[in-house]
Amino acid sequence: MKLKEEVNKVIASAFDKAGIDTAPIPVTEATKPEFGDYQFNGAMALAKALKQNPRQIAQTIVENLDLNGIITKAEIAGPGFINLWLNDTFIAQKAAEARADERIGVMERERPVKVVVDYSGPNMAKQMHVGHLRSTIIGDTLANLLSFLGDDVIRQNHIGDWGTQFGMLIAYLEEMGEDGSGSLKDLEQFYKDAKARFDADEVFADKAREYVVKIQSGDAHCLNLWKKFIDISLGHCEEVYEKLDVNLSRDDVRAESFYNDTLAKVIEDLDSAGMLKESDGAQCIFLEGEEIPVIVQKKDGGYLYATTDLAALYYRANVLGAKRISYVVDARQGGHFKQVFRVAKEAGFVPEDVRLEHVAFGTMMDKNGKPFKTRDGGTVKLIDLLDEAIVRAKEAITAKDNYSPEELERLAKIVGIGAVKYADLSINRESNYVFDWDKMLSFEGNTSLYMQYAYARIQSIFRKYEGALSGEIEISDTLEHRLAVMLLRFEDILIRAADDAAPNQITTYLYELVTLFMRFYEKNPILKEGVDEKTRTSRLLLADLTARTIKQGLNLLGIQVVERL
Repeated sequence: MKLKEEVNKVIASAFDKAGIDTAPIPVTEATKPEFGDYQFNGAMALAKALKQNPRQIAQTIVENLDLNGIITKAEIAGPGFINLWLNDTFIAQKAAEARADERIGVMERERPVKVVVDYSGPNMAKQMHVGHLRSTIIGDTLANLLSFLGDDVIRQNHIGDWGTQFGMLIAYLEEMGEDGSGSLKDLEQFYKDAKARFDADEVFADKAREYVVKIQSGDAHCLNLWKKFIDISLGHCEEVYEKLDVNLSRDDVRAESFYNDTLAKVIEDLDSAGMLKESDGAQCIFLEGEEIPVIVQKKDGGYLYATTDLAALYYRANVLGAKRISYVVDARQGGHFKQVFRVAKEAGFVPEDVRLEHVAFGTMMDKNGKPFKTRDGGTVKLIDLLDEAIVRAKEAITAKDNYSPEELERLAKIVGIGAVKYADLSINRESNYVFDWDKMLSFEGNTSLYMQYAYARIQSIFRKYEGALSGEIEISDTLEHRLAVMLLRFEDILIRAADDAAPNQITTYLYELVTLFMRFYEKNPILKEGVDEKTRTSRLLLADLTARTIKQGLNLLGIQVVERL
């Protein structure tokens, strides 16, 4: 449920009763238990407008608060803060309603929109490496989250499949045999071998250049080779997507070549809008306040990334009808997207009411604070990283229990892949972060393994409990109160995380929820002798809602839970 919205309604009612003729200021979550569940910090902001002392304003609001429903207690603190405590009966009722709901109280949006999320974006001439990890999992989480909240989400994998290097690659593929299944097992090596051939043999180089022209002019033979190359390359990506458990398929691919036929129209429309200026033979757009122009057509007539991105923006806004277009791309591309978005709006390619956003992210670093590389300084292939995560996960979980070989394989994949994804998603996406195997595979701290262990622990409680799970939730102490309130905040957290495109807000919430549940579990025994049936049932219901919330939260992050760990 939108718990904060309910509290804000009570504040708004107090404003009306007090005759405060201004828009109510939203409450915030309390930072410490002694400050209540929520805080109203708006009295200081109102002081100047109302020409009153902040504490006097706070007192007026408190006197007009309804303390018989949602809020049970309000205290004024400091220069005019109002600490608010929620009613135990209210939160018990809402927790019971959430537990009875298959979506655990999270409503779908009343006004959903169509959203395009552009993520992953591998280059077909190279194997996916660690540089593709963050875009892939941040983008997939954002798409999962927006879909869960009810938006119509279109996933787009904007792969690089068009350019001068493809003449070289398909010419080399032709030499190796048109099947390509053997020579393309290692894309990195294939590219190196093709480049070496190009540099060493002028006849081959001329053929490669000729093939570029033929691809672009639609030559059947060259396009057939090109399609084989792309098909096999996508197969490498799909192997990674399957292991990483992300929701990208062939149907989501919208490659550079998809927009190729519309690029001339982009230039024509920009010219008609009076935005183009020639500079050294190239067609450029000089934006006011920007020193560097946006080049959309080279002197030789060739197009650039900006041209393709403008064509994609037009397509997504006008053909697909998207109202929010999110590009999950490295932070270093910030300047490019800022200019392209501005051009798209000024040229009328994208309506003003469409939200364009660059969901930027930082770099994965090693323990020395340098970009993550192999020991010899090479690029780490993503599939190799994921395989290593599974191996290390086996070592981590075998220390805890004995498993059959089949069960160990299954658990290791869930735990290992979950650890890699959670470690990335748990930090502010714009920050660089240090990749640390020991930290991410720990049973303690803000890790997926800690979440999975908590979920498994709750499941073990229900395996021991033999009764039917029915009855009422009753809040009998502070820990139960705090746990119920935390569970009811889930929807607010998801909405904020979606609006901010910030998965780390979900991980922070899950960590706080699990930490709180562990304290609740230690202090409030469930199956222990001496606990009366009514109390036991209430605590079991809270535990069940906690487990389902953990599972749903991890599911949005693309991470599975386990029943036993």
